Order: sequence, then structure tokens, then C-alpha cells
Amino acid sequence: MTLGATGTARRPHARGDALLREGWPRFSDGERSRRRDALARAAAEQECDLVIAYGAERAGTAVPWLCGWPVTREAALVVDLRSGEDVLFVDFHNHVPLATELAEDCEVRWAGPSMAGTLVEELSRRGAAQRRVGVMGPVPFGLHSSLAGAVDAIVPLGAAYTRLRLVKSREELERLRVGAYLSDLAVLALRDGLRPGLVDHQLSDLVERAYVPLGGTTHIHYFGITSMADPDRGAPAQHTTGREVRDGDVVVTEISAAFQGYSGQVLRTMTTADRLTPMYRDLHDVADAAFDAVCSVLRPGTTAAEIVAAAEVIEDAGYTVVDDLVHGFGGGYLPPVLGSRSRPAGPLPDLVLEEGMTLVVQPNVTTLDHRAGVQTGELMVVTATGAESLHDVPRGAWEGIGRRP
Repeated sequence: MTLGATGTARRPHARGDALLREGWPRFSDGERSRRRDALARAAAEQECDLVIAYGAERAGTAVPWLCGWPVTREAALVVDLRSGEDVLFVDFHNHVPLATELAEDCEVRWAGPSMAGTLVEELSRRGAAQRRVGVMGPVPFGLHSSLAGAVDAIVPLGAAYTRLRLVKSREELERLRVGAYLSDLAVLALRDGLRPGLVDHQLSDLVERAYVPLGGTTHIHYFGITSMADPDRGAPAQHTTGREVRDGDVVVTEISAAFQGYSGQVLRTMTTADRLTPMYRDLHDVADAAFDAVCSVLRPGTTAAEIVAAAEVIEDAGYTVVDDLVHGFGGGYLPPVLGSRSRPAGPLPDLVLEEGMTLVVQPNVTTLDHRAGVQTGELMVVTATGAESLHDVPRGAWEGIGRRP
């Protein structure tokens, strides 16, 4: 597909447009209650009614999912399902005012000079020495050791939390659609600004300027830049290294812009040459066929084995993959995480698709030596009748980029 100045991102539906204009939109009381009730059921299955959700260095999705505070330096949410009195501990001290403004359904306090010491003191006040305490998030070893000495038992709730994130609510899907829209803007900005002579650092600047002014944030933007005549990279790179775009290059990209932590994900292959070379054309034709085949089986009840089998067009054509073929998305890198027959991602999970699951279908078809490769795909939602894309940018290879008058 040769793209000129055509191809735009359709604005999100009315609710999504409103979300972009609200500044910091809140989830409804009903949505927050749904999450707390789901957590209470998961904790009860493990015979606990006191839970700690932990995050640090902007990682740890359970904290914002439960109270709305996007983790900065360090945060621990104590959820007391017995008393209903929850408290969020935040570090640094200067982060407390905004956390107080954004966090909901909990008291906010400074974590003090020691998160571990503060949590142990709080747990002691709540009688945790006789209570089983559930823990979610990337808890470091030292904190875990401190907690273990202060409670009756620590119960890992990470797997249970992951299961709670697999099926999206209506309000979560609204935000994912906004994240997809922002991601579409980003990949179109890359298409419209890409030209020989730019380095990959500048490509990051192109994509971020598309969504940051609208309130979006960066989840990832990866670029794989290589010559089609003498390729040395089969998949997008996770960091920019100063690599320059030249005439005849192919650029394989994976872009996720987020809205309140809800990201879209769009993957496209584009070239500064007028056309893909015959090898790259064949690679992309196979990737398109694999994408279509996988999407055709995404419906409630589909198994992981059926998804992998649908993509066997890749191996039949004599190719393989580097990246995962399919993964759950929205609230983390979620199950099912699947490779292809020639490059499995591990044992096939015992999981069937359900309506409301969101998955990225992203065949990264490469030569067997991984030196040449393409990628295409996007975020899909499983509906009662099949799969629906959350994105709205043209499919296919984008050729002749940077050569427009």
C-alpha cells in the first residue's frame, strides 16, 4: 500500500472524546465497586481479607487499578476488606499532595523514611499478626522479608490479580479505545515525518508529539531500522541507539500510547523505498495472512492451541517469528502469551478466550536467521461474534514513505 497524505486516525466515539477533554476523568462508583468486589472474592478464595498492592518506579498496575494513583517512586495500598478503611502510602513526600487529589476511596499518607517500617507498623495496628495478608505487585525482597515477620502468613495474589484483568469492563474499553486513537496518531505522525537522514532518537520525538499534547503518555515506541538490501535486524529494537534512516531502508515499528494507563498498540512496516523488495514483499504477505488467520479464530471459547495453529502459514512459507505472536494487553502483558509453532513462548496455557478480552495480534515474520523481518498488527477485542480492532489506521505495508513531494 503506497500512502501519500491520505490516512487519518478517526476521532474516538463521543465518550472517548469527552474523556480526552476531562483532564483527569474518574472511573464511576460502580466500576470502582466492581473492582473491589472482585478483589474481595479473589482474596476470600485464599482465606485472607487484608491485601497490599505495591508498586515502584512507575511499575505495578494494581495500585492505580484499585485507587487511581499512578505509581511514581513507591506506593503501597493497604486494602482492609474487613474494616473498609484503606490507606495509600506514597513516597516521596512531595508526591503526597497529588496522590491525595487523584487517589479515591482511601486515605493518603507519606510512607516516611522506610516503606517497610511504615507498613509493618500499620499492619500491626490492624492485627495482621493473626491475619493472612495477600500481596500483589513487584514487592522487593527486603520488603517481603519485613512483612513476613509481621503477619500470620503472606499469600501471593499476583496470579489472581492477573485473572481479574483479563476481561475488560465497559469503562476500561472506553479508555483502551482512547489509547488506541492516540497510538494511531503516533504511527501516522511517524509515517508523515519519516525521511532519510533522521536518526531513531528523532523518530521518538515525532511520535510523542502526536499524543502528549492531548494528555497521552508513552508506553513504548520501538523502531527496527535496516537496509532491505543488506538487512541485520528482524524486529523492532527496544531502545534508540542513534541509528540513521537511509534510502532503501525498512522501518518496522511497534507503538503504544496510553491514556490513564490504558494503551493501544499498533505495529506497522514502512519503507523509504518506492516498493518493498521481493523478499520483504513475501515476508509481509505472509504476515498479513497470519494476522487474518489468527483474527478469524478469535471468539469466545477459542483455545491457545487453535490460535497457534491458525498461524502455521508462517512455517508453511519457510519463515519463523522473533516476537510473540499474540499476547493479552490492557493492564499488563497478559495471558495468553503465544509464539508460533517454530518459536513457542512456552507451554500452551490452559485458557480459553472470553468476550471482553483484549489481545494484540502481531505476527513478526522473519527469515530463519532473523536478519530480515516485518511486523504488522494491532490491539483487538474479543466480542460475542468475533474480533474487533480498536485501531483505525490502514493495514498493509506503507511504501514510499519520505518520498512525497
